[in-house]
Amino acid sequence: MTMTIFLGSLLGSMALGTPIAFALLISGVALMIQLNMFDSLIIAQNLINGADSFPLMAVPFFILAGELMNAGGISTRIINFALSFVGHIRGGLGYVAIIGSVLFAGLSGSALADTAALGAILIPMMVKAGYDRNRSTALIASGGIIAPIIPPSIPMIIFGVTSGVSITKLFMAGIVPGLLIALGLTIAWTLVVRKDKVAVFPRKSVKEMWHATKQAVWALLLPVIIIGGLRGGIFTPTEAAVVAAFYAFLVGFIIYRELKIQHLFRVFVASAKVTSVVMFLAAAAMVSAWLITIADIPILLVDMLGPLIENKLLLLIAINILVLLVGTAMDLTPTILILTPILMPIIEQAGIDPVYFGVLFVLNNCIGLLTPPVGAVLNVACGVGKVDMEGILKGIWPFLLVEVLILFLLILFPSIVTVPLGWFT
Repeated sequence: MTMTIFLGSLLGSMALGTPIAFALLISGVALMIQLNMFDSLIIAQNLINGADSFPLMAVPFFILAGELMNAGGISTRIINFALSFVGHIRGGLGYVAIIGSVLFAGLSGSALADTAALGAILIPMMVKAGYDRNRSTALIASGGIIAPIIPPSIPMIIFGVTSGVSITKLFMAGIVPGLLIALGLTIAWTLVVRKDKVAVFPRKSVKEMWHATKQAVWALLLPVIIIGGLRGGIFTPTEAAVVAAFYAFLVGFIIYRELKIQHLFRVFVASAKVTSVVMFLAAAAMVSAWLITIADIPILLVDMLGPLIENKLLLLIAINILVLLVGTAMDLTPTILILTPILMPIIEQAGIDPVYFGVLFVLNNCIGLLTPPVGAVLNVACGVGKVDMEGILKGIWPFLLVEVLILFLLILFPSIVTVPLGWFT
């Protein structure tokens, strides 16, 4: 009955069009009434505690870093760097999009920001060169979800704060899966583009390649600084976010000189808008998470999945199928905030490495960004690429299939995540 009330009030509120943060609060109030313990002070206290988190401070700074990079010309130089090396290959602009997705992922940690930045520059170029608009937009959307997997990753931070798992270990564990997705997309793109008649760019000279590398070197150094600093224990993930924002400002303002003082107000406002949405979601989810624990919902779920707890493989497959289904109807951040406190007791009881599960969980939720009807990345890509939802869905299925296959490959072979983790930690 308790779980029915929680899910009914949450899904019912969402069905009525209530913003997810308010839907979480409504479901929390419904649970309090069911448990006969309604107290507005408890709601206020948990809202404050939900946002009052040092690790969560990394979120606004990484968002700010991403905005500063776009305004400071870093994005354009990364694309020119990739274009100079692979632009002359058949289907080269697609490979540029994939390489750009990996490099952007090491800068911002936001799928939406990376999709918008890459799409705005590359989609017009790809269409002009004869590439199918729907497929090009779908590829950039598919590459955009690499950003929340390769560090720095905003969803990893949110999962780490919610679950109590080391954010640094989550960052390091996401590197190999993120590169695997890039490799899978490269193979899929090679297969789907082989028969298309598209223009290729002239092969760049060694001098031109060196010039493009010099122009991009400051942008390429940022992921190295972040990963090196985390690996060496020089700074925490939160401090890494501050370093990223400050570095992006210096590069854009002093070195590239494309970031002007008059741009800062727009950058700060854009960052504040995105941050306010994420932080309010985190605060509202704390209310639900606390009441979920009080109502013993995790124990009820453990009882339901009890027969599978002894078989880690079947348990992980069942959980990931559930998350894939939830991802079609709910955005990434609220899914992490809602399901993490419910699933973590099961993961702990089954003896599954929480860092390994965190990578699978975040990757699964990222795939949800590409599935209709909610698919936030799909919607952003449609807007940037000027295509409708039906068009992008026609082009995305090969890439989506590859990403789902990689997810289940990681489930079947955990060492792909856990063994490389030892190299970085």
